[in-house]
Amino acid sequence: MFERPSGGERALLVHVQFPGDDDERAEFTELARAAAVEPVAAVVARRDVPDPKFFIGTGKVEEIAATCRDEAIEVVLCNHDLSPAQERNLERALDCRVLDRTGLILDIFAQRARSFEGKLQVELAQLQHLSTRLVRGWTHLERQKGGIGLRGPGETQLETDRRLIGQRIKQINERLEKVKRQRSQGTRARRRALLSTVALVGYTNAGKSTLFNRLTSDTVYAADQLFATLDTTLRTLAVPGEHPVVLSDTVGFIRRLPPELVAAFETTLDETRDADLLLHVIDAAEEERDQRITDVRDVLARIGASDVPVIEIYNKIDRLEGREPAVERDAQGRVCRVWLSAVDGRGIHLLLEAIGEHLDQRKERRWLRLSPAAGRVRAQLFEWGAVIDECDLPAGGWLLEVTLGEARWNALLTTPRFAQLVTEVTPRGSLAEEAARTSADLPA
Repeated sequence: MFERPSGGERALLVHVQFPGDDDERAEFTELARAAAVEPVAAVVARRDVPDPKFFIGTGKVEEIAATCRDEAIEVVLCNHDLSPAQERNLERALDCRVLDRTGLILDIFAQRARSFEGKLQVELAQLQHLSTRLVRGWTHLERQKGGIGLRGPGETQLETDRRLIGQRIKQINERLEKVKRQRSQGTRARRRALLSTVALVGYTNAGKSTLFNRLTSDTVYAADQLFATLDTTLRTLAVPGEHPVVLSDTVGFIRRLPPELVAAFETTLDETRDADLLLHVIDAAEEERDQRITDVRDVLARIGASDVPVIEIYNKIDRLEGREPAVERDAQGRVCRVWLSAVDGRGIHLLLEAIGEHLDQRKERRWLRLSPAAGRVRAQLFEWGAVIDECDLPAGGWLLEVTLGEARWNALLTTPRFAQLVTEVTPRGSLAEEAARTSADLPA
């Protein structure tokens, strides 16, 4: 009979490197600390291919077992995904709890989830991961016992657990579907209000929540640790030329993000897919920032958000000597990068201007002649921040230069009596020259 050892706080980290792999030891150590364990020792193993039985070689297993005895290790963390059989074999050989990379990340998410939706998403991911690994703790119950009075039809404990987990997964999916419908109602309401959506994305611990707080004057939890926040937060944000936009702070990404998490956080990641603009927050002081930029782009492609426009935000310039806030543009003159510091606020005004400029590029500019009776239409245009310039007409009414996005133009065109009160003008000179030429009475 095999009983799983209980977990603990003293951890040994196993780093397995294959040809062509990057050195992820520093990040994995931070993951372990984020899970509230103490990395006591580390073992590095180099292999060409994983060992079918232990993932690492038998020699390394003996070395790890000796270290576990000497250092009173309570849990062994492996920086790769292990099969259920490999985890079971390692726990038997080491006589302590073994956790792979996915299990460790799921544990961190379980500790950090705060909202009802977040807890459901994490539980779903954990159950999906656990459903393939029940064999580890219930090997003694995989078969019915023989003997008088014990033969016949029945259900093993393993089958019972799988059935119960399947039922719980079904319940969670039903609840998450309800949450998804509620989210979609909020999305439709924002669309009816003609609000643009901007989403913060990026590698975990790049400073998204700190930047979110700086932009919105909010108090979302932010800390210098991996996956400090999991729950999506939405706030309004005023930017030049737009009244206002909705800014969302989403869960951070990481290299080799577990598929279970991508599936479980589908409703949360919808905010990223549906955004009008993504702000890719990058730790400018990170040595491996280029690799992390690639990792984030890979995740965006996996969740179907690779076609959403992106502005890269190089954060933490306060950690770079001599680096000042700046805006960089691509060959077409569009803003592609903003260098700033969310901690001290340097460069925040550049980011707000960049957001406003990007949203303005998606707008259409027109000249409108409004009759004196179109005061309500005029007030709506000013409320939207759409009026660039205005002149009073000699016969009454106004001539306006207006810029609006497609959704707001459509909303304006459906305004009652719009065609009777407003006439589109083809510009032939300046706004003042056009107003001076206009002397005919406007429609009543």
